[in-house]
Amino acid sequence: MPSSHALPAGSPLSALEHPRCPHCQIRTFLAGIAPGPAGYELRTFECPKCDRAQRTLVVNDPMNGDARGWLAGGLKPPD
Repeated sequence: MPSSHALPAGSPLSALEHPRCPHCQIRTFLAGIAPGPAGYELRTFECPKCDRAQRTLVVNDPMNGDARGWLAGGLKPPD
């Protein structure tokens, strides 16, 4: 992937954002991010125990994804 990039160690993702390996259930680490379809990015997570890789499609900016339609809905802040 020519336009992907690796992240430095100690990425700012929390433990909740690191999925577990489907094979051994160890928390994975973020190995890289590549552009995906418009508004999304493809994140690659690798397992430190069994060396398996897992790719996940993630919304770049949640406010430009599905949440935007919800915000434009009928819910309004209290007066």
